[in-house]
Amino acid sequence: MIKKLDKLIIRSFVGPFIATFLIANFVLVMQVFWLWIDDLVGKGLDFLVVMKLIGFITATIVPMALPLSLLLSSIMTFGKLGESFELVAIKSAGISLERFMRPLLVVAIVLSGVAYLFANNIIPVVNLKKDRLMFDIISSKPALNIKVGSFYDKIEGYVIRVGKKDKDSKHIGDVVIFEKNHDIQDNLLTAKAGTMEMSPDKLTMEFTLKDGHHYEESGPRYGTNTQFVRMSFDTYKKRFDMSSFKLNKTDESSFKYNPRMLTYRQLVPAIDSLEGMEKGYQRRTRIMMRPYFATAKYRDSAWSAAQVRVAAVKSKEPEQVYLGTLSDSIKRIAIPSTLSQLSTAANNIEIVAKDFSDLENSIRSHYIEMYRKFTLSVACILLFMIGAPLGSIIRKGGLGSPLVFSIIFFVLFYLLNTIGERLAKQGVVSCFTGMWLSSFVLFPIGLFLTIKAMRDSQLFNNEAYFRFFKKVRATIRGKRALKAQAAAKS
Repeated sequence: MIKKLDKLIIRSFVGPFIATFLIANFVLVMQVFWLWIDDLVGKGLDFLVVMKLIGFITATIVPMALPLSLLLSSIMTFGKLGESFELVAIKSAGISLERFMRPLLVVAIVLSGVAYLFANNIIPVVNLKKDRLMFDIISSKPALNIKVGSFYDKIEGYVIRVGKKDKDSKHIGDVVIFEKNHDIQDNLLTAKAGTMEMSPDKLTMEFTLKDGHHYEESGPRYGTNTQFVRMSFDTYKKRFDMSSFKLNKTDESSFKYNPRMLTYRQLVPAIDSLEGMEKGYQRRTRIMMRPYFATAKYRDSAWSAAQVRVAAVKSKEPEQVYLGTLSDSIKRIAIPSTLSQLSTAANNIEIVAKDFSDLENSIRSHYIEMYRKFTLSVACILLFMIGAPLGSIIRKGGLGSPLVFSIIFFVLFYLLNTIGERLAKQGVVSCFTGMWLSSFVLFPIGLFLTIKAMRDSQLFNNEAYFRFFKKVRATIRGKRALKAQAAAKS
């Protein structure tokens, strides 16, 4: 049953949480946009495509924004209650901090469950659509932007130069259009004035040129016996195909095999399949290497292992001992053949090692994505365990001190999460250790702050530290005085 105290704490928490969640989403989305800004600018993207891309990026940011917003809002909520002495009044009524934190702890657990469901069911679909859209945007050509006095070569087969352009970007002058479809023949259009218009479907560009000339060289493609033709015109229309500038939709099937596009239920059998392939690499290597070392079991009857072992010990060069048992005619055949087989075997081993390394990287990527679905949801609880007791200790509301502390702990969480993920990708540590590194570090911090808050610790009280260091200085001075007295008596 929800009591009035629970309603009070939840009501105080909802407002800061919504505000901080929106701010965190905005900041993190802008961070992602700055990474892709060079690929987005100048592509002539319409409003619907931009909003769709923003929506996809926002959805992928939600699991990361939830822990940050929980941390900041919990510090603000408990800090404000402590600043207004409501927290003191509640404690004086015999209500413990653990009972006071209970409703928000339930909210944090619910939000962590939402974060897991979001990361497991929605993020894979959003990643698939976002990556496909980003691939289409990056692959598309920049929007048509013919600058005055510059040669524009983005339209395949043509180079265009415009000497003048009005403010409406429609009326142009001193136009030169060079067609580069031929190897040695020239095909050139010049005009003193004209207009430039795009068709309503954005698939063709029409130049209406006036008072110009058309120069064309015709004849054999690779010969020198050509003829040059010049034609003058009052009005001439030239159309250009602009379909390559349109944003094309790529099939999503080429992106769906990335582990980022898989749910937990899809990742588990995928990992089992990859690990089964890993176990078969030893057998595959043995089969590939067997033809090159099959002659090792056919040894000459004159070759005695015992004699070779004794001679090798004496000479410390076993290969020379073995070669000494062969005639010169056999050496001329055996040595090149052996070196050739060893070179082929080394190349095959390198191929197998490269395939095995790629398989290992794929297995690690699948494990990382599987653990990621849990680590971010658990981070919601851990950062709440840090934020709630921290707010009750510092007893400061608003966006001052809470924002500083939340940035410190979130940066710590983000750095540990990023470093652990990179170490796991490189195989330095196991995927489990790398992905749970931030949780291993944050849990004792949250537990320590919770214990301190329940005991009303003066952890961030300047006066408490002043009294502590004052006692330390007094102790040091007393010891120095005793030493001085002992020295004076002696």
